Amino acid sequence: MVSPEMQKLAEERAARMQAARELKEPDRVPFTGLGGDVIAAYAGITAYEYQFDFEKSRAAVLKWLKDFPSDSAMIGAGGLDCLPLAVAFSDFPDLAGGFMVVNGPMNDILKMKFARFPGRELDENSSPQFIGRSNMDPSEYDELIANPQKFAYEKILPRLSDNFKDLNSPLALATMARAGLERVRQGAEMAKTMAAIAELGYPFGPAGGLSYAPLDFIGDHLRDIPNTVLDLRRYPDKVKAATESILEVLFKLATANPNVASVGFPLHLNEYLSPELYKEFYWPTLKEFVLRLAEKGIKSSMFCEGWHDPHLETLLELPAGWGTAMFEKTDVRKAKKVLQGHTVVQGGIDVGVVISGTPAQIDEYIKQLLDDMMPGGGFILGANVGNLPRNTPIENIAAVYEAVEKYGKY
Repeated sequence: MVSPEMQKLAEERAARMQAARELKEPDRVPFTGLGGDVIAAYAGITAYEYQFDFEKSRAAVLKWLKDFPSDSAMIGAGGLDCLPLAVAFSDFPDLAGGFMVVNGPMNDILKMKFARFPGRELDENSSPQFIGRSNMDPSEYDELIANPQKFAYEKILPRLSDNFKDLNSPLALATMARAGLERVRQGAEMAKTMAAIAELGYPFGPAGGLSYAPLDFIGDHLRDIPNTVLDLRRYPDKVKAATESILEVLFKLATANPNVASVGFPLHLNEYLSPELYKEFYWPTLKEFVLRLAEKGIKSSMFCEGWHDPHLETLLELPAGWGTAMFEKTDVRKAKKVLQGHTVVQGGIDVGVVISGTPAQIDEYIKQLLDDMMPGGGFILGANVGNLPRNTPIENIAAVYEAVEKYGKY
């Protein structure tokens, strides 16, 4: 049961985030908090336990959120993107959404070749790893274009997993049945976690979704990044037609839940493409995706991985208030100068500073960052990447939270 005091706190946190998303100045800068592998270490458990033991993972998250409160909450160990599985089942949205991401226990069942988890393929304190690989021959572009869903199911799944090598085998059918049972189990565990987090005064707003730029789907899961970049030169028309065909399936997946209010896009190929190639092959279908979501009243959030500097101004082609852009390597100060009053800017905290700095250096770093980024609103403070390693000094993390409390009021 959420107490009146915690309910009020949740409302304050939600209002703070909403004001920033509306490009306004809230009462204080919204802060998404820090997290990653350090959460498990702080709780005294291994990365393996954090990934595979829901009771221990829940206890670790609750301990972290109590000791390091922010304006939004992580809900436990994440997983690795498994978009081909979701695309394969896109006609069944009640199933597809649950297969968008594969965590450790689910991968014990699915045995995806791209996935590496602690305590399994990796040592017990490693981070989960996605291993890129080519799963499609360029001669198969026409099949992909004709029917991405059929192609993902009949061709890609058997290449991603030995358990799906023969889709008509008892092993494949048993794998699907076990995966369904695991989703039910995990859903019940997640409900417990969210209820416990709500009791700490953290808000849970409307539903959010995850998707990809269509060219990233090709680069991450079908051709791999080096081959995709070569394909832009060798088969440009095929690539363009494929991104347009894939867009339709991804849009269907993203809007299957009538309650979805936002969709997140981690951008991957952006750093590898020149402005010319970006605008010709990457941006058109991503832009159309965001515009179509906006027509339905759905906000978008892009995590611009790597250096996004050459592509900043393309965001101005979207309508003002379209959503949020988070940056990994691009200086958020530069981003805000370009996007002020148009796009919410998120991030700013270089995790390298948190890992290697002193508390005094971190205090000054956060002060300068907030002095530069807070005026005018439309800014959400957070880390430039989501994962702090296990050995991150706790005193440095505390210094970040103390500095935000000290300097973050408008």
